[in-house]
Amino acid sequence: MKGGLPEYIPEGFEYYPDFISVREEENLLNTISAIELQTFVFQGFTAKRRVASFGFIYSFDNRKLSEGEPIPGEFSDLIGKTASLINISPAEFAEALITEYPEGSVINWHRDAPPFGLIAGISLLSDCRFRLRPHDKKMQERSAIISFIAERRSLYVMRGPARSEWEHSIAAVKEKRYSITLRTLK
Repeated sequence: MKGGLPEYIPEGFEYYPDFISVREEENLLNTISAIELQTFVFQGFTAKRRVASFGFIYSFDNRKLSEGEPIPGEFSDLIGKTASLINISPAEFAEALITEYPEGSVINWHRDAPPFGLIAGISLLSDCRFRLRPHDKKMQERSAIISFIAERRSLYVMRGPARSEWEHSIAAVKEKRYSITLRTLK
């Protein structure tokens, strides 16, 4: 359903289409083009996407959080705009993850790493099919999957039950896509 959400969404999930302007998107893509992205490796598996993480970084190999390079100042306006909309302090965002998804790449079902709290994601360059399902295996009937198009330049937010009781995934993208994921610490 392009341009909107299904009738039911989990408590704590928010979606804002057209969150950023075309000009803001162009500026963010220019900033990202100057960042060295690394192939994402998850517990020995090489994923079909590239990333750069700033602020706090979570290692999936040793399950530890460590301090990384500071979040680049070029993301300050985006962080401020996001924080203002969702009523938190910009300083609460402890991590910024930049991800490049080449055509055909997916993100399998998961919940974000345990040390992180609120999750805010901004889509750039193309749309994607965003999916949610209950984390509780007993609740994972096909009918329990919520699916919608997360449009280019949109923002999604996951907190509360949407963050703790639901998993999310992204279906194979049809064309190159970037995302900026902002996370708070628990």
